[in-house]
Amino acid sequence: MINEKICKKIKLERLKKDLSQEELAFQAGVNKNTIWKIETGQVSPNVKTLEKIAHALGMEFSELTDVSKVDL
Repeated sequence: MINEKICKKIKLERLKKDLSQEELAFQAGVNKNTIWKIETGQVSPNVKTLEKIAHALGMEFSELTDVSKVDL
């Protein structure tokens, strides 16, 4: 459940910043398919990938992984 919330939060934050999956992937230094798979819950991102995504979104790792206010 926490993983699902993190995946949802990544998508929500990406959309807030008006970024495409491709743009976020480029800024995070990961493959576009990785972002798609994370957002659709097909893969669980590891800590290193979460750190890259958080940085690309202009967030701290702890801020990205705080899913206390994310509803499914």
